[in-house]
Amino acid sequence: QLQLVESGGGLVQAGGSLRLSCAASGRTMRSYVMGWFRQAPGKEREFVAAISWNGGSTYYADSVKGRFTISRENAKNTVYLQMNSLKPEDTAVYYCAADTAGGVPNPRAREYDYWGQGTQVTVSS
Repeated sequence: QLQLVESGGGLVQAGGSLRLSCAASGRTMRSYVMGWFRQAPGKEREFVAAISWNGGSTYYADSVKGRFTISRENAKNTVYLQMNSLKPEDTAVYYCAADTAGGVPNPRAREYDYWGQGTQVTVSS
């Protein structure tokens, strides 16, 4: 069983930066596609970014392209989301997820088998 724990969320002013981390345990995540999703109050969960098993391929939602960067350190069983130029509309609970079957980063939540419990990101204007 794979456990995912997110950290690094918090309150930041618009224009600021945060770095989220997702630590995996229970098994190695090194062969899995990893993704970040978010859910704002009253809205459906939406895709943010995904990364292939070796970090060679990434995929971003248009809303975060150029501002967010997903990366991973397989030796540390950890995936990151660097968020720059944050906007109030980025406010949400951010979730880390693992796609154990896929080889290509994808935005489809139903493809992801394991999920963390989320970390809150709040961006004030």
